[in-house]
Amino acid sequence: MPSPMTAAEVLDREFLEIRAKILELAASFDRLHRSEGVVQGDPRVILIREALDVLATTDRGGRAEEIQLLFSRQYPDDWRRDYDLETV
Repeated sequence: MPSPMTAAEVLDREFLEIRAKILELAASFDRLHRSEGVVQGDPRVILIREALDVLATTDRGGRAEEIQLLFSRQYPDDWRRDYDLETV
């Protein structure tokens, strides 16, 4: 569904918030960098880098959905049985 606002209007409205979120991410990565220990192989760091890659390389809609799926837990097809939620 098209936005009732132009891309320039959306950018005008969202720029400062986007900028603040990017700065917040940078600060978080700086804190990780300054901390003791190594987290380079941690699966969470790998997921974060994959999500950043989606943002950096995707020039189409659906980025939010793609990143949400990246961070979502995968459920087996028979999850209802595993959690005793089958209907009688």
